[in-house]
Amino acid sequence: MEKLGMRQELENTGKKVLDASRTELYIAMRFMGEALSSLSYEMDLTTTSVGTDAVSIRFNPSYVLQLFVEEPGKLNRTYLHMILHCIFRHMYTSASFSNERLYDLCADIVVESILDGMDYQCIYRISSDYRDRVYEELENAVKVLTVERLYKYFSEKEPDIFELEKLEREFFMDDHGFWTRLQDVPKDDESKEKPDEKDKPPIPDDYENPFDNKNKDDEQKKKEHYISPRRLKQIQSKEKDWDKSAKRMQTEIETIGRQASDRLGKLGWILKYQNTNRRDYKEFLERFMVIREEGGIDMDSFDYGMYCFGMEYYGNMPLIEENEFREVKKVQELAIAIDTSASCKDELVQKFLDETASMLLRSENFFQKIRIHILQCDDQVQRIERIESVDDMKKYSDGIHVEGGFGTDFRPVFEKLQELKENGEIINLKGLLYFTDGYGIYPEKPVEYDTAFVFPKDGDFDDEKVPDWALKLYIQ
Repeated sequence: MEKLGMRQELENTGKKVLDASRTELYIAMRFMGEALSSLSYEMDLTTTSVGTDAVSIRFNPSYVLQLFVEEPGKLNRTYLHMILHCIFRHMYTSASFSNERLYDLCADIVVESILDGMDYQCIYRISSDYRDRVYEELENAVKVLTVERLYKYFSEKEPDIFELEKLEREFFMDDHGFWTRLQDVPKDDESKEKPDEKDKPPIPDDYENPFDNKNKDDEQKKKEHYISPRRLKQIQSKEKDWDKSAKRMQTEIETIGRQASDRLGKLGWILKYQNTNRRDYKEFLERFMVIREEGGIDMDSFDYGMYCFGMEYYGNMPLIEENEFREVKKVQELAIAIDTSASCKDELVQKFLDETASMLLRSENFFQKIRIHILQCDDQVQRIERIESVDDMKKYSDGIHVEGGFGTDFRPVFEKLQELKENGEIINLKGLLYFTDGYGIYPEKPVEYDTAFVFPKDGDFDDEKVPDWALKLYIQ
């Protein structure tokens, strides 16, 4: 009874400490109010520090109490560190990366880089020279510090074990062990009893199979990583809430004013980057599709019942035949512009061209008679190609060559398309896809067709000046 009372007292004290930290963060950062109040507290002695599973903060009371007494600023920073993991949903995406340890490191670097750029006394810490050198090296290599980019960078670089441990010591703040539980949970059908096992007597927990050669440590690890179905459901449903919190936080940051947002460093920019909807070409092309009749058997409208009835009762005489025309939704006329300016690196332009060619070769996306206008432009339109069939697509993809290499001005492409429209060379233009790195002069007036500026997701680009009437699309 005495031990139970002491445990309850430790848990209550730990919750009070975390609550005090949350209050201090809320006073300094009102825009994070919703996110800060989204996590409950649970004492968990399986960890020696503190961590989160996106539903609650799981804490060891000894650790948080010691931190509160000795380094209250570090406790605040750790709290916010975990909140940012949830905002960027790192625990939900970790399962898709094979190297769990490397992913954890990348996630910590991303979050700490954001915190180091924020100007708030309650989370301030003196940045070491080593940490500054790491940031400089990574920003030169990957430009934007995201988990995906850092993971790719470290995977290619293959740091030795000593460098990896040094980075972990520098950026470690919380226990990511609760993330792995999301990966190790068995599927619903695996957790149910098998039909042939229902009548068997239960096996005692302490029974050891003499023929089982599995490592006992692995078995113990599985027990520690066990999560109840109810808890799993809570965690899974929480992902949508954190996605909404991230978008809400981005909106709040955009409305608090330039002077206040400067204190946030690159948090607002990273949030905007992470929250940007990224769609593949096939999905995006649906914006430019129209419904037309096209030659070919329409099996969807074919009545098998009437066909079989005629064949059975009247011999070789079906009462219905296949439709020779069908209604389909495909692209009929589209314009594609390629930025060939000097700011677009050769490999970037080639990536654009490869993606363009692969898209054009998908004949299922286009009618048999089509009009695809391809314009290459830097500060002026350098070359125009017209594609009117699948064969033209193949010839174009086999013989691509780039002309240009000067500054970037997006306006000539729009002027040229208007000229082609007035001349009757463009009849029913549904949209324009403009491949670019974003460094250039944009037109001010909107156009009557849909326009999308396409940026390389993992490259150096500037999408800040894209006009409101245009769309943004990001390719891998």
